[in-house]
Amino acid sequence: MTIDHLTSTEWILGSTLLCCFLVQLFFWLFFYKRPHSYQKKRGEISLPDEKLPAISVIVTSKNSAEELAQNLPFIIEQDYPDFEVIIVNRGSTDDTDMVLKAADQKYPRLYHTYVPAEADGINEKKLALTLGIKAAKNDYLLFTEAYCRPSSEHWIREFGKEFSQGKEVVLGFSRLEVPKKRVMRGFMLYDNLIFQLKFLSMALLGKPFMGDGRNLAYKKELFFKHKGFSPILNLEGGEDDLYINRIAPKKNTGVVLSKESMTETDSITHFSTWRTIKSRYLYSKQFYKGFSFRLFGLETFSKYFFYLSLICAITLGITTGNHIVTILSLLLFTLRYAVQWRVITLNSRLFGAGKYHVNLPFYDIFQPISNACFRRYAIKRNRKRR
Repeated sequence: MTIDHLTSTEWILGSTLLCCFLVQLFFWLFFYKRPHSYQKKRGEISLPDEKLPAISVIVTSKNSAEELAQNLPFIIEQDYPDFEVIIVNRGSTDDTDMVLKAADQKYPRLYHTYVPAEADGINEKKLALTLGIKAAKNDYLLFTEAYCRPSSEHWIREFGKEFSQGKEVVLGFSRLEVPKKRVMRGFMLYDNLIFQLKFLSMALLGKPFMGDGRNLAYKKELFFKHKGFSPILNLEGGEDDLYINRIAPKKNTGVVLSKESMTETDSITHFSTWRTIKSRYLYSKQFYKGFSFRLFGLETFSKYFFYLSLICAITLGITTGNHIVTILSLLLFTLRYAVQWRVITLNSRLFGAGKYHVNLPFYDIFQPISNACFRRYAIKRNRKRR
């Protein structure tokens, strides 16, 4: 049978499959590939110390004494001319206070304060960040978490370079360090990679819609200009992603993607930890403003329609004996997989986000489903807390 003899059903299925394929190709080549392409063209930028601005690193910690003790040296022993580190203890009941007092003796750049244990649970972290920001001596603020550590001693320097070029907000990549024998390790790495590629690619296009509190920075002036966290005080969380959604200037948001600029989250040893991190962002997402983040809904829609059309087309081709339909369908699947694998591999090498082969289609299909499940969990959890 030739193409001229295709039935109307076969034409409809083929057209749907082709349209979804083209939409998928557009997203993978125009959006997901962009971070790698940007970093490849950018290369290394060197600036003398006198051109780098003074920066205040702010970290909040709640019952994270062990992680803080491990990661504080990486944060405070940075190769940067002028910076301070501010730790805000959020009413911890573990040994956080002892860790900070011991660090006081060793690090003159360290300053720490605290939020009383009886502080409002919903706004506790926003209050802690506000205290840290007000205590900061410098005009540029860099944020991470107690359970994260910089990938290199040049972490602050990479952000400083962006600020020296006039950027008001700078977004970075945060890697996951998951034990090799951990169940679902590959999927966790893939999920984190896709999550980060989405908001970083849009920021590179001048349409920032969120940031990750494990690795982001902004000017102190911007914080007070927008009256701090007052626009989102009635919401739990959102002090990083939702806040950047509200304040990030389109033309003045920078992105750092070098290996030296990343942070590493090394405490993902339990499923519950990963679920907590994911759920927090998925809950805040419903309050985002703008249209840019909604574009990825089209990517998800076209992806499932592609797989559905693919299955239907192959099934129809086999049952009717029309090998042309089957071959063309498999060809489109192979081409899409090849493009997806290439883009994921390039980004994975840049960000140290695992290796992917035959597992890629399974992760690709399951990722939006897992997001829907985590989002449902987050909404239920927040309703109970109210």
